[in-house]
Amino acid sequence: MKILIINGANLNLLGVRQPEIYGCESFEVYLEALRNRYSEHVINYYQSNIEGELVNALQRADKSYDGIILNAGGYTHTSVVIRDAISAISLPVVEVHISQILAREEFRHISLIAPVAVGTITGFGLESYRLAIDYFVGR
Repeated sequence: MKILIINGANLNLLGVRQPEIYGCESFEVYLEALRNRYSEHVINYYQSNIEGELVNALQRADKSYDGIILNAGGYTHTSVVIRDAISAISLPVVEVHISQILAREEFRHISLIAPVAVGTITGFGLESYRLAIDYFVGR
C-alpha cells in the first residue's frame, strides 16, 4: 500500500502553533512513528501553505498512490479548487483534522471537502492520521 499524506496551510507549525489545540509534537516526529508502525507500507508526505501547490500535489498523486490522507487546514472551509481537484482524480481521499472542528468556531463547521472525500476523521489529535491509515490498510 502506498499512501500520501498532504497537509495544508499552517500545519508546518505543528508542535509550536496553539499547542492547547494541536498538541506539542511536530508532524515530522509523528510521521516517523507512523512509518515505523506501518513499515510494510509506503507513507509519503507533502505540506504546503499554498493552495495551488496542494492542488498540484493531488493531481500528481493520481495513479501513483493507493490513497491520500488530506488535512487541508483552513482551506477545508474555503477552497472550491481543492474540492474540484479531489473530484477530478481517481484516488480515494480521507479528510482528517487534528481538532474537533465541529466544537470550534462556526465557520469551521462547514467542509467543502467532506462531500467528495470517502470519509472524515476529526478530533483525535495526530491519531486522526493513524485512523485514516488503518482505513486504507483494512480495505
